[in-house]
This record gives sequence, C-alpha cells and structure tokens, in this order.
Amino acid sequence: MPNYKLSVQANEDLIRIYQFVIVKLGQAQADNYLDALFNHFEIIAQRPLAFEAIDHIRPGYRRSVCGIESVFYRVANETVEIMSIIGRQDIHLIFKE
Repeated sequence: MPNYKLSVQANEDLIRIYQFVIVKLGQAQADNYLDALFNHFEIIAQRPLAFEAIDHIRPGYRRSVCGIESVFYRVANETVEIMSIIGRQDIHLIFKE
C-alpha cells in the first residue's frame, strides 16, 4: 500500500481550509471536503508520478489539483510527502506585500 505523510505546513493548511469551509458552507460540507482531500492524497500516493512536475517552481515537487486546492508534494524514498495545500481562497497569502 502506498504511503503518504503530511508536513507541518500541510497540516496547518488543512486546518485553515476546514475552518474556511465551515464558515462559508457549514460543518457537513467541511467534513465532506476534508474527506475528499484525504481521498485525493491516497490517489497521489498510488500514482505519484502521474501528476505535474513543477521543477521550475521548486525542484523535486509535483502538483495535483483537488477541487479548488493545489496539493504540492514530493516523493522521498517510497513515501509521498504532502508539503502544502493552496487554493483560490489563499490568493492573499501568495501575493503578500
């Protein structure tokens, strides 16, 4: 069975995403969205090289999209490391002045 693990940043991203969805859509939708993300992590772990390489952004990283989230990860040994999860709602985090 393929393995994946979440970085500290990815854990923080999941908390932020969950809280955002609760405020916008309610807890039931937030629970469903979180489940979808974890299911997507399993898909990435099963086929980690099937998704876009983004060496031009960060060497060794790949990106996969789930909903409005971009999941950034790398493969180390036989483990997928989910490094960060960024979505459209995070545009203010990317373009800080």
